Amino acid sequence: MDDLPGTLARLTTNLEALERRVYALEHPSQMQPPALVQADTQAATAHTSPALPSTQAGGAFSVVGKAMLGIAGAYLLRALAESTTFPRAAVIAIAIVYAAMWLVAATRVKPEAWFASVAYAATSVLILVPMLWELTLRFRVFPPAMASSVLATFAVASFALAWKRHFTAIAWVTAAAGSTAALIMAIATHDLAPFIVALLIMTIAGEYAAACNRELTVRPLVAASADIALWALVYIGSRPERAGMEYAAVSRPLLLALAPILLLIYGASATAQTMLRGRRIAFFEVAQTLVAFLLASWSVLSFWSGVGAVVLGALCFFASAVGYAIAFARFGAAAERRNYHVYATGSLALFLAGGHLCLPPVWLVLSLSAAAIAATIAGVRSARLTLEFHGLLFLWAAAFSSGLTAYIFHAIAGTFPPSPAWLLWLVSAGIVLCYALERRSQAEQWKHRLLYVLSASLAACATAALLVWALARLMAFGIAPGASHIAVIRTLTACAMALVLAYSGSRWQRKELGWLAYGVLVFVASKLLFEDMRHGHLGFTAASIFLYAVTLLSVPRLVRLGQSARGVPASMHEGDGDVSPSS
Repeated sequence: MDDLPGTLARLTTNLEALERRVYALEHPSQMQPPALVQADTQAATAHTSPALPSTQAGGAFSVVGKAMLGIAGAYLLRALAESTTFPRAAVIAIAIVYAAMWLVAATRVKPEAWFASVAYAATSVLILVPMLWELTLRFRVFPPAMASSVLATFAVASFALAWKRHFTAIAWVTAAAGSTAALIMAIATHDLAPFIVALLIMTIAGEYAAACNRELTVRPLVAASADIALWALVYIGSRPERAGMEYAAVSRPLLLALAPILLLIYGASATAQTMLRGRRIAFFEVAQTLVAFLLASWSVLSFWSGVGAVVLGALCFFASAVGYAIAFARFGAAAERRNYHVYATGSLALFLAGGHLCLPPVWLVLSLSAAAIAATIAGVRSARLTLEFHGLLFLWAAAFSSGLTAYIFHAIAGTFPPSPAWLLWLVSAGIVLCYALERRSQAEQWKHRLLYVLSASLAACATAALLVWALARLMAFGIAPGASHIAVIRTLTACAMALVLAYSGSRWQRKELGWLAYGVLVFVASKLLFEDMRHGHLGFTAASIFLYAVTLLSVPRLVRLGQSARGVPASMHEGDGDVSPSS
C-alpha cells in the first residue's frame, strides 16, 4: 500500500511512452527524432520523480494510520468478547490470530522500512499483551500457565519470523514487551513459576540469537526480568511464613531446578561464544553469569541443605578445574587477555566457594595451602604471574580460614593470644615457602612489585607473630609477663624484623623487604605512642625507646652492609647518611 502512488506514476509514464510510439508508427511524417523522444521520456521521468520524496514523507503517517486501524480492530474484538453474541473462545482465538497477523506484517515490509516494521510489531504487542492481562486477571479465562505459554510462544515466534529481516527492531519490541509483561503478570497473579519458565524460554531464544551473530541489545532487560522473578521465587519459597503470602505453592524439585537452569543457560552461552565463536566475553555476560550463580547457590542452599551444599561444592571444584584448563590451554597464548583473566578469576572464585561449601575447616585450610603452593610453583615454572597471584590469594584465604590473621593482630597489637595451634604453624610455613619460591623478573612492573609486597607482608607478619609468642613463652619460665613486658617484647620483635628485612632486602635484591623495613619503623613509632607510653612504666618505656633508636641507626648501615656483601662498589655509599629504601 505504501508504494501505490509511485507504482501509479510509473505506469502513467509507461503508458505515455507507448502512446508516443503508436502515434509515431501511425504518422511517420510527423515522427520526432529519437533524441527528442528520449528527452521527452527523461523530462517525463524527471517530472514524476519528485513524487517519491513526498510519498516517503507521508509514509510515516500512513504507517501510523494503519497501526491505529489495527488498534481499533483490537477494541472491536474486545467488545465482542464482552458481549454474549459470539462464543468467547472463538473471539479469543481470532484475537490471537489477529495479533499474529500484525507480527507477520512487521516481518514482510521492505528492508529499508524499519519504521513500519517497528510500528507493526508494536501494534501486535499492544493487541496481545492487554488481551492476556484481561483474560488472566479480569475475566479469569486463562490460567497463568496458559498466559505464560502464549507470551513465550509469541516471543519465540517473533524471533523466528524476523530472523532474516528487521530482526533487531522486531526482537527488541517483542522481547522487551514479553519479558516485562511476564514479570508483571507473575507478581500480579501470585503465580511465579509459569512466568519464570516463559522468561527462561525467552532467555534461551535471546542467547541463541546472540550466538548466531544476531545483534540483540535487549538481552540485559530479559535477563533482569528473569533475575528479579527468580529472586522473588527463592525469597518467598525460603520464608517460613510463605503459606500466608497468597502465592501459589511450588514443588521443591521445581524450586531447585529453575535457578540452576538460568545459570546453565548463561554459562553455556558464554562458553559457546568465547570457545566456539572466538569472541571476547562481554561485561554483561560476566555479570549475568555471576548473578545466576548466586541465585542458583541460594536456591540449592535454601531448599536442599546438607547434602545440597556438598553437591554444590563438588560441582564448584569440577567447574574450577575445567575453567583453569580452558584459561591456560585455550586463552593462555591469545593476544586478547580478557577471556584469559575472566576464566582464571572465575576458576579461583569457584575453588574458594567449593572449599567453603563442602570441606571441614581443617581440610579447607589444608586444601587452600596445598593449592597455594601448587599455584606458586606452576606460576614460577610457566612464567605466569596470574598463577602466582592466585597462589597469594589462596594463602590469604588459608590464613583467614585458619585464624592466622586474627592471631597476627592479637599477637602484634591486641590482647595477647594463647599458644598457636599446629595448623597456624603449617600455614605460616606455607606462606614463607611460597614467598621464597616466587620468581624474580628482570623487568619488574607494578604488578610484580605488588605481588612481592603483599606476599612479603604476610610472611613477615606471620613470622613476627610467632616470634612474639616464642619470646613471651621464654619469659614465662622466669616471670609471668604483664602488659609492660609484652609491649617490650613486641618492640624488640618489630625492631629485629626491621633489621633483618633491611639487610635481606639489600643483600638479595628484594626491594620490597627494604620497603617493609621502613614501614616497620613507622609502625614501631606509632606503637611507642599508643602502647608503650600508655602503660606508664618508665623503665620498660625507656627500653622500648632505646631499642627503637638503635634500630633507626642500624637499618641504613645494614642496607649498606648487604650491598657490600652483594658486591656493590663502595663509591655508591657516599657519606654516613641514611640510605633510601629503594637502594
